[in-house]
Order: sequence, then structure tokens, then C-alpha cells
Amino acid sequence: MKDLLKMKSSLAEEIENILNAQIKVEAHSSALYLAMSAWCDDQGLDNSAKFFAKQSDEEREHMLKLFNYVSNRGGRAISPEISNIPVDFESFRGVFEQTLEQEMFVTQQFNNIADQCVRTKDFVTFNFLQWFLSEQVEEEYVARRILELFDVIGEDGTGRWEIDRHLVKVAFDGE
Repeated sequence: MKDLLKMKSSLAEEIENILNAQIKVEAHSSALYLAMSAWCDDQGLDNSAKFFAKQSDEEREHMLKLFNYVSNRGGRAISPEISNIPVDFESFRGVFEQTLEQEMFVTQQFNNIADQCVRTKDFVTFNFLQWFLSEQVEEEYVARRILELFDVIGEDGTGRWEIDRHLVKVAFDGE
């Protein structure tokens, strides 16, 4: 009988690889949102800066949740290198459009991981992913709602600051 403790991992190699790729996606999202926070702060958009700082923290927590899962299953979690994070953004609205695009991309990545889990019959990891999939529904919803503020209020005149003020209700209600 082989020694179970000497087995490398209870994760299939392809699942370990795709989870490590997602760890990098989450780290990239965290760094991107931190850059967005700095940009908003520089623009005097304090609530948006706070929103993106919080988003950055959440993405880092997601990264660590995945990292610890891989490690706890006996896999080798890889700390990702992150580069090419912008420091400047074209517009206030553009920051939130990029946020929605990023969240939709992350949702698709988690859907791909879930699909791979089903195909390899890794239902333990599939179950673990359910929290992330539910979280993505909320992330996309908030980004869409904030973008709606741009359509309703507009950015002309004091519009940017009105959007920044109203963002609190959309982004931080339910905390």
C-alpha cells in the first residue's frame, strides 16, 4: 500500500494549473483596482478612491483564498508576478467601464474553471468555486449600477462629483 502522505496533491495537474492562473488574475485585479484608487484620489474623487481600495483588498482576499486552497489540497500555489498595471486612465467613466469588463472576464474565467472541474470530475473544487461564482454576480451588478449613474447624472459640470457622492449608496449599501 502506497504512503498517502507522500502523494503530491489531491488536485489534478490541470486543475492546479488553472487555479494558479486564476490566482494571477485575482492579483492583477487587485493591483489594477489599487491603481484606479490612486487615480481617483488624484482626481479628488474620494468615494471612488475608497471604493477601488476596498475592491483591491477584496481581490487580494480572493487571491489568497485560491492560494490557500491549492496549498491545502497538497498542490503548489504560485505567487504571481504582476506587471503592466496602468497608472493613468482616460476618464472617470472609463475606469468603471474597465471595472465591468474586468469583472465579466473574471466571471468567464471562473466559469471555465468550473467547466474543467466537471470534465475532470473534481467536484470538491467545483463546490469550492460556488462562492466565487456567487460573488461575481454581485461584482458585476455593482459595476453596472455605478455605470448607470453616469447615464442618469452625466459628467458635465458637477456631474463627476455627484456620481462620486451617489456611488456610496450603490457600492457600500449592505456592508
